[in-house]
Amino acid sequence: MFTLVRGRLRTAAFALSAVVALAFGGTAATAATGANSAAAAPAAAKQGPTSVAYVEVNNNSMRNVGKYTLTGGGGNVFDVAVIFAANINYNTGTKTAYLHFNENVQRVLDNAATEIRPLQQKGIKVVLSVLGNHQGAGFANFPSQQAASAFAKQLSDTVAKYGLDGIDFDDEYAEYGNNGTGQPNDSSFVHLVTALRANMPDKIISLYNIGPAASRLSYGGVDISSAFDYAWNPYYGTWQVPRVALPKSKLSPAAVEIGRTSQSTAADLARRTVSEGYGVYLTYNLDGADRSADVSAFTRELYGSDAVYTP
Repeated sequence: MFTLVRGRLRTAAFALSAVVALAFGGTAATAATGANSAAAAPAAAKQGPTSVAYVEVNNNSMRNVGKYTLTGGGGNVFDVAVIFAANINYNTGTKTAYLHFNENVQRVLDNAATEIRPLQQKGIKVVLSVLGNHQGAGFANFPSQQAASAFAKQLSDTVAKYGLDGIDFDDEYAEYGNNGTGQPNDSSFVHLVTALRANMPDKIISLYNIGPAASRLSYGGVDISSAFDYAWNPYYGTWQVPRVALPKSKLSPAAVEIGRTSQSTAADLARRTVSEGYGVYLTYNLDGADRSADVSAFTRELYGSDAVYTP
């Protein structure tokens, strides 16, 4: 069963899927059997904001991110590719949350040699987005620091196992309270991000700036804002500065959905990104079609160059 919510296709929890069934407090075998990411080749020099591409892997290949280069020098259009999306699910028997991969996300991870490594070899970072799944489990309602730290370990073990470059948090569709779960609390996300950053100090942690977690970044004298590498606006076709205490270089007030946001709007948002000194430009739903016209609309403003699509 599939649900379409604000233009983002979700796979429901009971769809055919592969699950990372790591119980809280358990040891994860992921890192022990993991694969190191391929050595990245230096990307061609590019001046301008960091461009991010979310890919709905239920429908599209991660390889599409590497098919766009700039005419002026041949650098990659996209710097960060986001696998959309794993889920935070809830085990009603053990009353714990766990990291879940539907069959399409699992396919990407299992085929890292062809779906992920080619991007990394071009110098493109690949991160895994994690999203709620209507079951009551979310980033904002871990009942204890121990529970939050245990989920952080599942995340960092997954990054290590599959040679990923980081984790993206998207606090949508948790439906807090389902299955007897708790409502959002102030400590949960702070404990989670603190533990994850300790586990992977040199990896990317990004924030899709939406949901209860995004408004709970400080607790007990600890503010996790600086733990994020990036934060971005979640509303496509709009300009909204994320309310996260990060420098402009790490923020994307612009957000576009490729193929649905008009080229004129994408260009306007890119122009504003540059003129106001922001360092990130977010795109969503890159598919397998030749989108060079849509992509060029913003690359001309960000980098002074058209984009070329190479199948």
